[in-house]
Amino acid sequence: MCEEHDGFTLWFTGLPCSGKSAVGDRVAAILKERGHRVERLDGDVVRQELTRDLGFSKKDRDENIRRVTFVAKLLSRNGVAVLTSFISPYREMRDRARKETTNFVEIYAKCPLDICIQRDVKGMYQKAIRGEIKEFTGISDPYEEPQSAEIVLETDKETVEESVQKVLRRLTELGLL
Repeated sequence: MCEEHDGFTLWFTGLPCSGKSAVGDRVAAILKERGHRVERLDGDVVRQELTRDLGFSKKDRDENIRRVTFVAKLLSRNGVAVLTSFISPYREMRDRARKETTNFVEIYAKCPLDICIQRDVKGMYQKAIRGEIKEFTGISDPYEEPQSAEIVLETDKETVEESVQKVLRRLTELGLL
């Protein structure tokens, strides 16, 4: 049985292959171990299930984040710790998520483009560089870095575990743990 906790939304944002999901998955596991009700909303999974009708134009990306924000709003206001991992390249949509969800915490997985390209096991960056994938964030589509994220993870300099500990420390400071 899970204890009652205030809900919150941890919004992991960053370039593809920046470490959002790796850190988010580990934080989610720790929160579950500590008795929190936890839901993970990960970009790849959500695109297969909730937003499979959307492409990658700005309009479709905004709609993807609008739908995810709605789900996060419902869950977080009902005491669930919601951990999202989305590129969410546009500040306007992240700001909307901040306004609509409970206890929003923006977590920027900051990682240089060249490191993200090196980490890309699916070869998506190379396809984008060759022009085979259009509207790819960081190559042919913009990524607007957060200006005031509560947590900045330097995933090229920190291990996953160091990033996880940074998130947990900040959540404690914010009174969410």
